[in-house]
Amino acid sequence: MASGSAVFSLEIPVHDHRLSNGLRVVLSPARGAPVVLVAVYYHVGMRLEPRGRTGFAHLFEHLMFEGSEQMEKAEAARLVEQNGGVFNGSTRYDFTNYFEAMPAHALELALWMEADRMRGPRVTQHELDNQRDVVKNEIRVNVTNQPYGGFPWITMAQHAFANWNNAHNGYGDMVDLDAARLEDVKQFFDDYYSPSNAVLVITGDFEPAEALALATRHFGSIPARPVPPTPDLTEPRQTAERRVTDRDPLATRPALAVSYHTPPRDSQEYYALGLLDDVLLQGDDSLLHQALVKRRGLTSQVEGGINFLGHMHNASTPLLWTTWLIHDPGVVSDDVLAAIDEVIATVRAAPLEDAAFARALVKARSGYYDTVGDYYSFPMLGRADMLASCALFDDDPGLINRIPERFDALTPDILLETAREYLRPDNRTVIALEAGGANEAEAEA
Repeated sequence: MASGSAVFSLEIPVHDHRLSNGLRVVLSPARGAPVVLVAVYYHVGMRLEPRGRTGFAHLFEHLMFEGSEQMEKAEAARLVEQNGGVFNGSTRYDFTNYFEAMPAHALELALWMEADRMRGPRVTQHELDNQRDVVKNEIRVNVTNQPYGGFPWITMAQHAFANWNNAHNGYGDMVDLDAARLEDVKQFFDDYYSPSNAVLVITGDFEPAEALALATRHFGSIPARPVPPTPDLTEPRQTAERRVTDRDPLATRPALAVSYHTPPRDSQEYYALGLLDDVLLQGDDSLLHQALVKRRGLTSQVEGGINFLGHMHNASTPLLWTTWLIHDPGVVSDDVLAAIDEVIATVRAAPLEDAAFARALVKARSGYYDTVGDYYSFPMLGRADMLASCALFDDDPGLINRIPERFDALTPDILLETAREYLRPDNRTVIALEAGGANEAEAEA
């Protein structure tokens, strides 16, 4: 352990149970406020969806808000809002989640609603057509009609990964979305929305025994169904740099993205890369920000990290560590890449000095505390998200308390070895994005 570092740990309460139908129930009481959060995470996301149905996990998330046997469309929203709560859902690489933050006295209502959702949506051809159009419009607004809309979170995966499950556009392909049928909806639900393929997390102000009894009452009678085998997500070891030039017709300035394959989840090297991310990329004191923004003025902002759709802890691997930026037309992308290489070369040449390493640990601790706190303004969602992720990907929700120790166990030498293995040029993909809208912007000026 480096000089000046100190082991620290969390003591988040974790009560881990499994119902007879296979549903995992993770309880984590917190008495700070009279609020509860109920979240259900299904182990199906963008890269677990079937071939020929890209974007189906995302479309299905929308359909699961269209009503059920006991609730009309929008009734769940009305019940949550009438009780002073908030709710939402999302589709990520490896899971789809649904959650409500409610006053503590409404815990049973939230559980009843999520159990009703798990029993099955009520989807007609009209709802399928309607939500298909909603998703397609969302893609148009967020990606196809937006400058840098798919850059780099969609385009990078398509170039950096060799395995279709990791490389395809999980946000949605228009042709595949148009091909979706009602039979596909039923099959997808039967395959992936089984209790045995889900984790129910309850956090907040409650008594664990009472919450478990309520969860058993509402979820326990839902029949279990076999779950399809998880597809092989492994990637071959990259041994040659990949260079790609793309063109964005709406972008007014060029951009550059550089991605490196990560180590396996929960390995020592994975946490080392997470710490290197803090050193290189996160915050104004990061090495890349200091070099590219402060000293050279090549860009106004450097962005990136591990996992485009979250953070390093709430996805399985393989993933990419990516840095990306938008730069002025007069700056050559190769010059930007050379400047990035100079910075990365420093962490591959020699161990970090003790003071720099200690600062990185402090940043990692602070970042992790933020991760298990409020998430996207939802109280306690960060804690629920971590508990569900550790249950889904590590079979151990209690890992939430030991992750800080994984960072504290690192040394400057471990970071050096990790940088030399994973931040090598032949482990990366580089996308230079040309600005197709630059001429139009100059003409208007």
